[in-house]
Amino acid sequence: MLDLTKKPYNLTKEQIQQLHEQVQSMSLDDKIGQLFFVIGQDEEQVDIKEFIQTYRPGGMMYRPAPAEKIKRQLTAAQDASDVPLFFSANLESGGNGIITEGTWFGMPLQIAATDDPKQAYELGNVASYEAAQVGCNMSFSPIVDIDKNFRNPITNTRTFGSDQERVIQMAAAQINGLQENGILPVIKHFPGDGVDERDQHLLSTVNSLPADEWMASYGKIYQTFIEQEVSSIMIGHIMLPAWERKISPEITDADLRPASASKHLIDGLLRDKLGFNGLAITDATPMIGYNAILPREELLPATINAGIDMILFNKNINEDYAFIKKAIENGTLSIERVEEAVLRILATKLTHGLFEAITPETLELKQAAHAEKAEAAAKKSVTLVKDRDQLLPLTVERYPRIRMVVLGDSDDGGFKEGGKVSDLFQKQLEALGFDVSLYDRQRLDFHEIFEEGVAEMNEKFDLALYIANIETASNQTTTRLDWIHLMAADAPWFMKSIPTVFVSTANPYHLFDIPTVSTYINTYTGNKESIEAVIRKMTGTEVFEGINPVDPFCGDFTAKL
Repeated sequence: MLDLTKKPYNLTKEQIQQLHEQVQSMSLDDKIGQLFFVIGQDEEQVDIKEFIQTYRPGGMMYRPAPAEKIKRQLTAAQDASDVPLFFSANLESGGNGIITEGTWFGMPLQIAATDDPKQAYELGNVASYEAAQVGCNMSFSPIVDIDKNFRNPITNTRTFGSDQERVIQMAAAQINGLQENGILPVIKHFPGDGVDERDQHLLSTVNSLPADEWMASYGKIYQTFIEQEVSSIMIGHIMLPAWERKISPEITDADLRPASASKHLIDGLLRDKLGFNGLAITDATPMIGYNAILPREELLPATINAGIDMILFNKNINEDYAFIKKAIENGTLSIERVEEAVLRILATKLTHGLFEAITPETLELKQAAHAEKAEAAAKKSVTLVKDRDQLLPLTVERYPRIRMVVLGDSDDGGFKEGGKVSDLFQKQLEALGFDVSLYDRQRLDFHEIFEEGVAEMNEKFDLALYIANIETASNQTTTRLDWIHLMAADAPWFMKSIPTVFVSTANPYHLFDIPTVSTYINTYTGNKESIEAVIRKMTGTEVFEGINPVDPFCGDFTAKL
């Protein structure tokens, strides 16, 4: 039974009585609406007031848009709702998660590379300040996954690395920064991503750790934050077979479920074993990893029955609401379980002051001050992984002509954080006096591909600079290097003869695909501040300070040579 006198609520008997009365006064449609955390609606396509009054959602999540527009939309939705809404965004790497003018502070792995919790605090503080300015009150972050598998295409730079103690330390500091400006943190993705090499957007992934090993790693992380009174956890479409079998030894493989629909993993592990009393929200339910579990009509009620309180996003919103209503009417989903979820939702809103929250009247984003903080993080994080042949520093005297090859730099893939880095690198290097020629992947030189040797290459450039801006993104299966398929035309076959430097502005594991390169640098984030920092460091005007928060050699001895 839900006890609101206990953490993370710590409510008085009077407050609890008021909440119970509020729940009893709500209509069935009101209660069903509270269970849904819907996609943020665009004022250009929908009458937001009418939408809110029709569906009465418990929360909305917005993707980035101009600050004035986001603020206007959030205000309209909040004014139209009888119950204050959660307004959330992915504030994983800065205020850019909610507004287009927001600061891209740095990916979590970049912050981990500083080895400085103060930078994680600033990540949370900058993001929460900018979000609060437009009326956002919740963040789907920090990510507390462990990057155990370098092949995983979705955790990667979104995590604080592969050391669970650093994950705890950095995530705790980010939480403090988020709370500094009244933003409610939601840690994710229980029971833990980063073991499987696949993306839960595309299928139900598997955390394959044995039960004891899970408790000593992911379990320790969640236990720590539950004890520190984290109020909300996002539940992933991720299986944890060892714990389902431990709780239910007779369970068959066919009956194993991802946490987002598993009563064993939510009521059994998260609530009973780990003692979590707070709000449980699914990850996005349009994901294939969710919809592959059961028919959606069965799945949505099963999710609430599993002990989860809120369903993130819809497919067809009218259909989804009808599925829940039908389940209540036919007894598949009890009204008592629905009311327990609604009570937890309202208690979370009360505890975090949403009933009295006021959005600032005027926008003051402090972009210049926040950019300076991002610069400080970049300065401390850029990591020199290896410089075997001592190619650094790059000077105009040593390498006047640079051939620059940029890999990735694509908008393809879901909800990427950054932009393109080619122009930033080229302009800044040219400003320092280098002659930079950008390799054109669209216009291949067939003579060069098939016939040229080292001497002819040397007549064109003195150094090859490879920039990989291959970001993690939802709904893609890899962040590996993908050379031009014709003879790997853009690959540095000449790297043993002509100086070659490789810089990754995203995925830190590219040595797996180019292990014999002499000089390799990780910057983790493709923002302006990080590019400026890596150029300063490559050209010798600033020392490298970053540490490796993961194994950039991917366990491959040849990459260390």
